[in-house]
Amino acid sequence: MDPLVAAIDQGTSSTRFLVFNAKTAELVSCHQVEINQSFPKEGWVEEDPKEIMQSVYDCIERTCEKLGQLKVDISNIKAVGVTNQRETTLVWDKETGEPLYNAIVWLDLRTQSTVERLISKAPEKNKNHLKHKTGLPISTYFSAVKLRWMLDNVDEVRQAVLSGRALFGTVDSWIIWCLTGGRNGGIHCTDVSNASRTMLFNIHTMDWDPELCRYFDVPMEILPKVRSSSEIYGCMKSSSLAGIPISGCLGDQSAALVGQMCFEDGQAKNTYGTGCFLLRNTGLKPVMSTHGLLTTVAYKMGKDRPPCYALEGSVAIAGAVVRWLKDNMGIVQSTSEIEKLATAAGTSHGCYFVPAFSGLYAPYWEPSARGIICGLTQFTNRNHLAFAALEAVCFQTREILDAMNQDSGVPMLQLQVDGGMTSNRLLMQLQADILCVPVVRPIMSETTALGAAMAAGAAEGVEVWSLSPGQLPVVVREKYEPKINSDESEFRFARWKKAVQKAMNWETTEPCCNVNGLGKKVNGTPWGVPPAPPPSRVDPRDHQH
Repeated sequence: MDPLVAAIDQGTSSTRFLVFNAKTAELVSCHQVEINQSFPKEGWVEEDPKEIMQSVYDCIERTCEKLGQLKVDISNIKAVGVTNQRETTLVWDKETGEPLYNAIVWLDLRTQSTVERLISKAPEKNKNHLKHKTGLPISTYFSAVKLRWMLDNVDEVRQAVLSGRALFGTVDSWIIWCLTGGRNGGIHCTDVSNASRTMLFNIHTMDWDPELCRYFDVPMEILPKVRSSSEIYGCMKSSSLAGIPISGCLGDQSAALVGQMCFEDGQAKNTYGTGCFLLRNTGLKPVMSTHGLLTTVAYKMGKDRPPCYALEGSVAIAGAVVRWLKDNMGIVQSTSEIEKLATAAGTSHGCYFVPAFSGLYAPYWEPSARGIICGLTQFTNRNHLAFAALEAVCFQTREILDAMNQDSGVPMLQLQVDGGMTSNRLLMQLQADILCVPVVRPIMSETTALGAAMAAGAAEGVEVWSLSPGQLPVVVREKYEPKINSDESEFRFARWKKAVQKAMNWETTEPCCNVNGLGKKVNGTPWGVPPAPPPSRVDPRDHQH
């Protein structure tokens, strides 16, 4: 039988384990487990690190059982890759193996006051003060400010750092450390794509930057070792796959870029998951954006290979808007129902939805924005809201595509897409209509996991998957052509931009009242009074959605 390569795909809302044929890229088997999120306070988003790991083990075991039912020998699995939600921040105790706090998810907004404080001390109060080294604006999105918040507000974290017991990492680091032995010799590492999302990593020297660490006052000894995206980090120590090398690691958006075979300068993809992420490969040189995009490390396919860079447009809320309509508002009973409702409406009837639940990311980088629905009339019903929610995803993509075209000077003639939301055919047609360019979707939509598997299978010492251009598998795709005229598209987009302006500058940390003489309130908490940390473990009963 052909060799197999597996991938752990740990996302914001679920964990998956997928097994691919290394010769054909065909998906052989998989299993998925949903992840609980907790929202202890307004703007806070957390996940339980132990639940994340348990979901990884459950997915591995269930997939191995399914392979057995298919009469597939698991000894054919030659390597495992890891891909993960990026920026989500964890700190754990290397002696006990216990998390010292919940994982603070990339969407979390509790650090808004920290960000404002950092920007206010930057020259000319410029949020792009560190961009020349990091490629990133100072924002709540990235790991350094979340880690800074933990160091300032969580006693267990502070004490563990002082006593030399603390390890910091993004989700990939936590998974690899646990799978390779944990407190008994676990490998503490990350890859360049994940490291480049922390604000502590210099994308030119390709290593942690002492000056950046001083800026955020982060001790360098708690940071993981930075490795390439494709090399053997260590071997699985437990589970049905004990002894198999873990040899690929990519942040989820980089993994999707690889899975879409975007290896050439100028190739791009857009992934529709919890958020929406448009990445364009810029080759061996980092390109700095002047239109609100991020400069990030896409991948480094081997220890001795050069890094490849990308321009990225990041949208915080895409699939998450559907989950909000289901869990918070009860407007839909299942995520698949939104397509049916929106199709029944056929239009938003002048209703526009800006889902700025976590502020606005690219191209605005405006943490003070909040979600709004406008243009409502007595005629508006839930079907129109469903349509407006799907349109919002498309409009946000249009904004980052326009920024990307302006930065590169070369307009994109079609958009390659992937991710869970791409199974929604109405969304794909709307996207083509709003962009006025064709949208192209692979029939096998698990491109993020595929990218991690490719990196793992191609690693030196594994070498069961070739990434040379002539040997890449042929991908079957379907294409959506624009069906409306560009004037209508431009009119709807202009109305959307008007709605975005109304969402701006909604939430501020300006003095709003005097609380015990402390003056400022930050998200309901007096300035200078650290919020009480939520429990270090998520109780599933807290998450009734």
